[in-house]
Amino acid sequence: MLSIITSIYNQLPVNKIYYKALMACTSVPFELIIVDNNSDDGSYEYFKSKENVTVIRTGANYNYPYCQNLGIAAAKYDYLCFFNNDAIPTKNWDVRMLEVFQRNPKIKALSFATNDHLESKKAHKALSRKWKRSKYPIQSIFGNTEFSLRLMLKAMYGNLDAFGEKRFEKFGYETNEGYSGSVIVLKREFLDQIGLWDERLQAADFDLFNRIKTYALAHDDTESLHLALGIYFHHYQRLTVKKAYPPFANKDQMIQLEEKWGDKTDELRKDII
Repeated sequence: MLSIITSIYNQLPVNKIYYKALMACTSVPFELIIVDNNSDDGSYEYFKSKENVTVIRTGANYNYPYCQNLGIAAAKYDYLCFFNNDAIPTKNWDVRMLEVFQRNPKIKALSFATNDHLESKKAHKALSRKWKRSKYPIQSIFGNTEFSLRLMLKAMYGNLDAFGEKRFEKFGYETNEGYSGSVIVLKREFLDQIGLWDERLQAADFDLFNRIKTYALAHDDTESLHLALGIYFHHYQRLTVKKAYPPFANKDQMIQLEEKWGDKTDELRKDII
């Protein structure tokens, strides 16, 4: 069973699409844990009205790793799915994910293909350009309404689930080293080995990859964080600008990635495509 942990601050139209997509595309039993950073646009009330959602209200805006750790403390199940609210799954993602873990026991942390990260730089650039062409004209006219967000997906893929199915037909359960920061899954038992998210770092996905890679280099029974090429999520990249968010309540405790890792990051990430 799955524990899906998602932190939010406002973005009600995105939250509605995200929730509906999870319900439509997920067949394995799961719990959804929403960590709400004091939303004031109805997002808190929207998720609170759902019987199958646990909502944690923080009372302020906290950074990503702080929120994920709150979610972990409330989670019940063996697979911890850290998903952004603007990452939209395709059908069968969950069944196929579990199959990847079963086929590759050394993989204990997994991510999925998105328009942020694909099997090659060429493929990523092509899809990234298409997303910009699909998003900006619609966004400039309609803004970020639920209607416009769905229209963006239609312009981008025609049918998102069909696009995801074509990728699975091509790549199946193939993986390579890499990740999309908007969708990461860890086995709970592995989190117990590497520790919680580092709340000092907003670049938490970089830090997590570095920690997993460092662990894998020292343990023959573990692979680094891998990207499942045949499982696809769409990521609504950069819908809002950073100034739309209040300062982090824990900003005084935060540090830069370089303060923790120095010049080691480039070496650890050298094999990512």
